[in-house]
Amino acid sequence: MYASFFGLKQAPFSIAPDPRYLFMSERHREALAHLLYGVQGGGGFVLLTGEIGAGKTTVCRALLEQIPPHCRVAYIFNPKLTVVDLLKTICHEFHIEVRSDGPGPATIKDYLDPLNEYLLRSHAAGQQSLLIIDEAQNLTPHVLEQLRLLTNLETSERKLLQIILIGQPELRKLVARPELEQLAQRVVARYHLDALDEAETSAYVRHRLQVAGLNGPAPFGEPALRRIHRLSRGVPRRINLLCDRALLGAYAGGSAQVTPSMVDKAAAEVFDSSGPPALPARTVPRWLRQPWAVLGVGAAGGALAATAVLLLAGRLDSDPPAPSQVSAVPAAPPTQPAASAPTVAASVPAAAPQAVASSPAPDLPPLQRPPADALLRSETGAWQQLAGLWGETLEGTEPCASAAKRQLQCFRTARMTLNGLQRLDRPAILTLHLPGQAPLRALVVSSQTDSVTLAAGDQRWRLSPGLLAEVWRGEYATLWRTPPGTRGRFTEAANPDTVAWIDRHFIDLQASGRLDRSASSYSARLSAFQAAQGLENASKAGPLTLMQLNLAIGLPEPRLQTP
Repeated sequence: MYASFFGLKQAPFSIAPDPRYLFMSERHREALAHLLYGVQGGGGFVLLTGEIGAGKTTVCRALLEQIPPHCRVAYIFNPKLTVVDLLKTICHEFHIEVRSDGPGPATIKDYLDPLNEYLLRSHAAGQQSLLIIDEAQNLTPHVLEQLRLLTNLETSERKLLQIILIGQPELRKLVARPELEQLAQRVVARYHLDALDEAETSAYVRHRLQVAGLNGPAPFGEPALRRIHRLSRGVPRRINLLCDRALLGAYAGGSAQVTPSMVDKAAAEVFDSSGPPALPARTVPRWLRQPWAVLGVGAAGGALAATAVLLLAGRLDSDPPAPSQVSAVPAAPPTQPAASAPTVAASVPAAAPQAVASSPAPDLPPLQRPPADALLRSETGAWQQLAGLWGETLEGTEPCASAAKRQLQCFRTARMTLNGLQRLDRPAILTLHLPGQAPLRALVVSSQTDSVTLAAGDQRWRLSPGLLAEVWRGEYATLWRTPPGTRGRFTEAANPDTVAWIDRHFIDLQASGRLDRSASSYSARLSAFQAAQGLENASKAGPLTLMQLNLAIGLPEPRLQTP
């Protein structure tokens, strides 16, 4: 109803679990790292708890997308079952045939025997069996004790059945009961998913607006976002309900901006009248401080655990702490201009400059997913192909070090979205995950209103957002041109002379009316520009700020082709 009024292509705050709107906050990544660690471990129980609507299902979906090919998964989402019914469901999920030895219905033994045989056969074949139980707070102590007995089947190295229990906070109290002490001692990893903090709530709202195709000023300013965080308590589902109703109220009143009073009115309509409880304190999980936490997760889990640790260290845009000129700390992709600085919303030119080394866009290929054998397996090869679009050649096995000698810098993030990709408007390397394959790579070279075009070698494929979401998880890498005089990896501290270059362009943008003229110092101009680009308000200019500045001033860099 209100989408077109706010410059949106669709309603951004549906509570349906649309994978296009997946937002993995720092704590969601920590939770996922715990689950992956448990899966890669030697068996036993893994616990994930969180408040209603905190995003446990989001984490579970992300886990299922990253399950190794050798894992066989049984997923139970309605655990209000007796022991016999639970065993029956587990056997059904693993496609185990069960036959009753007697004239009556199948007994517990009739289910346990073929299940044990299946687990032994799977282990002998190099497969791992994983049982995931959602809403596990509904399990009775008797059923939980039977689950514990299922984990008794083991080899000298590992248990043959890994069990993940996902539930509300009551699950923690249930497992802590004295009669379940033996089960509690078999928990190898546990994590409680807290609500989003204020900064994450703002990022979450902007992310959903971005994915919904926001074209214009953001309808939520900072005062409204702060009120949304307080009233929603940072719970994603409550945020969705509150933002949807607030946008509807603003639309009904003909207002392009949602005010705090509108948020209050929306909260009175969708929530009860009781005041919100205190927000939980932010804590760093103890296991993330242990050296084995990263090393023990395996390839996929280790990367995510490392990502979680790095996220705790700071934000990318201020000073990315990665070696070899490569930023390894994920950063939220740029969003649409903030409503608090409307005069800067036009800081990106309407017509972006064309690629300096790109040919005219070819006819669009049909929508299709690229085959694995045609994609790029070498990361170095992908960087070299990307450099070709810049008219450069990167020698050796350290492409980013080679790029730095050409006044180019590598940039990486694991949290890019399709809208952010299009807004950065530059060819980039996407890491793709095809079923049964190691990570592969392709270059995104073209952007259309309803699709993107990927390239590897001389082959091209056009993917709709749905096709892209099936194979891409947000891993993105690109090149950007550093300011003149930059020595090595760009940071303001290491290159103070380039700050004058940046500020000179900010002043030019002010003179042309594309930057708030009331900003009277470099730091104020920097904050105004970052706010306009939807970037985190940092005291220093980082890669994202510089990329968007290069775009705003029309610096000749390769751009995504637009047929």
